[in-house]
Amino acid sequence: MKTFFRNVPSIGVSILVNMSILAVLYCIHRSLPAFATEMQLETIFTQEVPQEEITRDVELDTTPAETLNVLAGGTLSTVIGAVAQPAAVPVDVQKAAVMNEVDIRPVMTDVALPPDEMLGQELGEGDIVGEVGSMVEGYGTAMGVITQELIRMMRQQKVTVVWLFDESESLADDRREIRENYLRVLDELKVASTQDAELRKGSEQLLTVVASYGQGIHEHTPRPTADLDMIKAAIDKVPIDPSGQENMCQSIATIINKYKQTAIRGKRKLAVIVVSDESGDDGDLVEHAISESRAAKAPLYFLGRESMFGFPYAHQRWIDEPTQEEFWIRIRRGPETPFPECLQWNGLRSRWDTQSSGFGPYEQVRMARESGGIFFVLPGEENSLIGEGANDRRKYDFLAMREYQPNLVSRPEYIHDRSASVFRETIWRVISTLNPNDDKLLFPTHDPELNIENEHFPLSAQGFRSKAASQIVKAARAMQLVEQALGMLEEIKPLRAAEATQRWRADYDLALAQLYIFRLRLYQYLLTMDKHANHMPAPKIPKANEWIVWWNNQTIDPDEVQFSRLKAAFGIKLSRDEYREMVKSEEARSIERMRMVIVNHPGTPWARRAQAELDLGFGFVVNERVWDLLGKRSEAEKRKPNL
Repeated sequence: MKTFFRNVPSIGVSILVNMSILAVLYCIHRSLPAFATEMQLETIFTQEVPQEEITRDVELDTTPAETLNVLAGGTLSTVIGAVAQPAAVPVDVQKAAVMNEVDIRPVMTDVALPPDEMLGQELGEGDIVGEVGSMVEGYGTAMGVITQELIRMMRQQKVTVVWLFDESESLADDRREIRENYLRVLDELKVASTQDAELRKGSEQLLTVVASYGQGIHEHTPRPTADLDMIKAAIDKVPIDPSGQENMCQSIATIINKYKQTAIRGKRKLAVIVVSDESGDDGDLVEHAISESRAAKAPLYFLGRESMFGFPYAHQRWIDEPTQEEFWIRIRRGPETPFPECLQWNGLRSRWDTQSSGFGPYEQVRMARESGGIFFVLPGEENSLIGEGANDRRKYDFLAMREYQPNLVSRPEYIHDRSASVFRETIWRVISTLNPNDDKLLFPTHDPELNIENEHFPLSAQGFRSKAASQIVKAARAMQLVEQALGMLEEIKPLRAAEATQRWRADYDLALAQLYIFRLRLYQYLLTMDKHANHMPAPKIPKANEWIVWWNNQTIDPDEVQFSRLKAAFGIKLSRDEYREMVKSEEARSIERMRMVIVNHPGTPWARRAQAELDLGFGFVVNERVWDLLGKRSEAEKRKPNL
């Protein structure tokens, strides 16, 4: 044995020692501790299904409001979150996944939904909650709905509308489009005012304020105005905030506080329209903004984008003009829930997908809902978004998504509800523990282009082995955490049937299936490092200056030489064929678990995420490449903005 170790390169020894964790994994029965031995189990409280709330629906007819036959409500919507297709999606109820394992209990009450005629009356923001996600085909359609909303308010009293733009560079084109559409809205309102006596109550029936926010808030109209040229010029003045901070909630509260006295005294109705493709950096102030909007009776309207599925971030393309170097910059775009309900990593590093959730960001949707406003989900391709799943065409099943709606209560109430369930709290503890955005020892950075230690390696044999040795230690630690997490989730499996919501069931199913896949990814990562360190092939590209680890759906089957190292180091009693069959059997079971997520939750983001995991696979390959040989990228990185 001593002779064996003297003949193995130093990196091989390090790899084999750390791979012992995986060898034990496949050879002995698992005994899986929880993260904290002092965790106390609590009783599960089955949540009663409340009577469905009456939500104000919007009619997406963009015909200019000339007849003024405007309804505040209309027919019940079939739009949940966002669907880039016609609202009514045919559903086969007998095949709908939501019918599986769902307790259907009739709600015994004498209260029924009001008829359309009643919904058509102007009930006001205090009587019904806002629309949580109205899917529109673009800013033009959204403006058509906003026109109807403004007319509804103007029939009651004069209105001051505040346009609040975020100061991100990514919204520059959107601001120009909104400017032209809003000017048409003002023209339509002038036409409409000649046809309804209730709108002819004097001059300046509608005044506009244009403001923007980043790290702070800026007003671009010196006073509320009806002057079209002043409004147009004000929108053009919206700057780009170099800080990258977007204090959305504080800015909403500040602008409402400035104009609320007039609204409270009943002289003018106040409404705020927020335009942003991000969810903001001050989400802890969301309840403060809601409190201000309620005090002023000011509905909040949002023109925004879909949230990322269970993940706070998206990644946006930015190109440095002098060098044409491309960067992927992280922006905040979620999640759709008060806290993430999905794993934040992919088995090796932080998530890099750009998968939409079907719902808007939590803060924006909650503010729209609680203030009596509307959250408009703007569809269409976002060419600046980068990542797995960006801009793909997809349609979520309507009936299924009704069973997966996010909980939009306040964060303290959400935490209270979650902690009352052992099932939910355990899932949350797994998610928070395996969070690479917090655990920098496990995954050092979110940026795959710069200093990503588990992908970029020196070209020299000694440099590669030294760098790989440190990464193998992290991979081994990750494997230990995966084992602990699997133990926790397997332990609560009997509680799944008692869980009242499909959403948390789906969270559990996906997390469990992912962890089994992640265990295989880590195993393949270790095999890849071992194979490359012991062979060290010569680069085929003459100017290559680094090795890079690429994802690959082909897995490594240890050859006789690699298996002999495993067998000698760990005393494996199985033959190579027996060991190979054991690993392949585990791969097949892991794939089947992931496929069951698709079967049990069809037409949902959970199924889509499961398919993405299968498509990504769990293998790796090491290739050489030329990287920033002239230092152009390093120079460009100094100019990279904060979005």
